[in-house]
Amino acid sequence: MKAMILAAGRGERMRPLTDHTPKPLLLAAGKPLIVHHLEALRAAGFTELVINTGHLGERLPATLGNGHQWGVRIVYSPEPPDALETGGGIFQALPLLGSDPFLVLNGDVWTDYPFARLPMTPAGLVHLVLIGNPPHHPRGDFVLANDGRVGESGEPRLTFSGISVLRPELFAGCAPGRFPLGPLLRRAMAAGAATGEHYLGAWRDIGTPQRLAELDRELGNPIGSAAR
Repeated sequence: MKAMILAAGRGERMRPLTDHTPKPLLLAAGKPLIVHHLEALRAAGFTELVINTGHLGERLPATLGNGHQWGVRIVYSPEPPDALETGGGIFQALPLLGSDPFLVLNGDVWTDYPFARLPMTPAGLVHLVLIGNPPHHPRGDFVLANDGRVGESGEPRLTFSGISVLRPELFAGCAPGRFPLGPLLRRAMAAGAATGEHYLGAWRDIGTPQRLAELDRELGNPIGSAAR
């Protein structure tokens, strides 16, 4: 299975750190956030990776190269500086991802989720990893039913972690350009084609400088503002 790391966003809430550094290259525990992902994915057996780039996008291949240092092979999907949003970015990268299901991972989260346990062939069009609602998102996103299906109605609500397995067919009927992923997920849910799981381990949304500093303290190193 191939994996795609979403790394094109501007990171407005991370300013001023992201004025000169792409958010995935901000440091936590002495290494760029995206390198934590590369190491975790490689440990789980994912070696074929796609990374989309947008804001200051040239910095990512300049820093990561082809991924050889981490035992992976990286290909890049360049986007305009204002990026294509999540849905548009994945849709543009589909030729690089192939015809099989693929993992999608937000570049601005940190987690100890064991990626090897993801379903290689999800039952529906999408499989979502959900987590308990963090303080900054108390209302959650979706509901996980006892049969493993994910929907929008009911309680308790859980938060989408930014980790998913998608089938290319999820994007049937889409056209190139900017568009979000959320409506496609909800369409799959309405069709009963979305499954999920509730992960109880460590997960952090690194959406602000304060959260980055908190993660860095948790991991035991002074905060750094950019890859060097």
